[in-house]
Amino acid sequence: MISRAPLPKICIALGLPDASRLLEHARREADAGERFLEFRLDYLPRPEDGLPVIRKFLELYPDATLLATCRRHQNHGRFNGSIEEEFRILGAAVDAGARAVDVEIESAEAPLAPLHLLEGKAHIIVSYHNYEGTPALDPLMKRMLRVPASAYKIVTTARKPSDNLRVLSLARSYPKTPLILLAMTEMGFPTRVLCPVFGGVYTYAAPSMTEGTAAGQVMARVLRNLYRVDRPWKSPKFFGVIADPVRHSISPAVHNRALQARRVEALYLPFLVSPLQLKDFFSLAEKLPLAGFSVTIPHKHRIIRYLDSIDPLTKRIGAVNTVFRKAGRWRGTNTDTDGILVPLQKRIRLNKASVLIAGNGGTARSAAFTLKNAGASLSITGRNIDRVRALAKLVDAEALTLEQAEARFFDVLIHATPVGMWPHTENCLFHNAIPASLVFDLVYTPQETLLLKRAAAEGRKAIPGLEMFLEQAARQFEIFTGETAPRAAMERAALEALQEQEEMLRLHQGRHGGHL
Repeated sequence: MISRAPLPKICIALGLPDASRLLEHARREADAGERFLEFRLDYLPRPEDGLPVIRKFLELYPDATLLATCRRHQNHGRFNGSIEEEFRILGAAVDAGARAVDVEIESAEAPLAPLHLLEGKAHIIVSYHNYEGTPALDPLMKRMLRVPASAYKIVTTARKPSDNLRVLSLARSYPKTPLILLAMTEMGFPTRVLCPVFGGVYTYAAPSMTEGTAAGQVMARVLRNLYRVDRPWKSPKFFGVIADPVRHSISPAVHNRALQARRVEALYLPFLVSPLQLKDFFSLAEKLPLAGFSVTIPHKHRIIRYLDSIDPLTKRIGAVNTVFRKAGRWRGTNTDTDGILVPLQKRIRLNKASVLIAGNGGTARSAAFTLKNAGASLSITGRNIDRVRALAKLVDAEALTLEQAEARFFDVLIHATPVGMWPHTENCLFHNAIPASLVFDLVYTPQETLLLKRAAAEGRKAIPGLEMFLEQAARQFEIFTGETAPRAAMERAALEALQEQEEMLRLHQGRHGGHL
């Protein structure tokens, strides 16, 4: 008989083309503490070869829960057999000890489909997958409910931010129906966190240090430790960061650690939003709803048109990095100003100090207006001299070509371009001697850029970009929550996230012959 115990909240999806490797990877996950694994039998040349693996694995880990899947080629799986053969394999998997099976709706609703033979023996997950987009979901849900099942899994492909909300809204529309609701791709990642939070049965994760079976899967420890998906949630608030790309952002690691440290019932999520999708994103932000979010490249300027108000300095800067809701209205501000000002004020008196800003984007604008207010004597340089001149005119600063800047010497250099950022760590904007006694590089991936290395070698004082990031993030946290930012916890989270990011990049480089 089927166990009455609820399924765990995180399922590790394992799809390997070799039975011995399937067992090896399953054991690795179980040894790491994972107890709910999906065996994609259709990944094996002969799905039947997975049956002894199920038996052997459950002998070694009798408390584990296995979900067996044998998805047919017609439904984007790898099994070329018939529906009858699919059910035969799934039945054998249950006999071998699998506690749950995944049957796609196309097989489950086929005439004479022997789904009833599995009833009472295993959890039956009836699933739907759409690799093109997110269709009308209410008709789909009605179709799914015609087939009796333990739970229903709907997996679509997110093409715009609001697809996340469309998928998750089924949990609100069908509160008594056991559901697994996910959207694939990086844009659909929020559903992988929010599915259990919205009452979904479980979510899927990729195996440790390897790719999963669907776009957007991340490792279980990320879902468990960073997003806490397996804890009970009551009425959490939601925050986030919008960017394009967003995968590299360490903001979720830093803000979620801060929320945990201050025991705030809230989650902070990454949202992939393209420049043409801001209006669509705000429909998600209104209805989810979001209480606030961080804004980074490429949205800091464009987002202003969607806000109800911004403060005077932010208006002059023309760039917003923090959006929050107050009295039901969207307000914008710029905490990059804190991120730039506070680290510098710890080291130098800015009034009348000569400062060279390299860059002309949103962060450079923040630096320019902030330091002008602090009384610094400003010069601005960069590769696009026309944009440099435009920014210099706005703040009554001196515009310099890179050659002119390198021929001078300043009290402070603020580097506000992406030059030197991962993966192009061998690059540096300045080819000759570093033209300042104090160098503040706003790039923080890697933590020690080539610019900072050269500054140290030339005897210059240096400020790493992580200081700027942490200061602006701390101010954001205080705006979002009204709590004092736990700076030490945020710094630890940032360092851990950057270390893991660099390890993953090195691993990726190794797999691809040193090329990203």
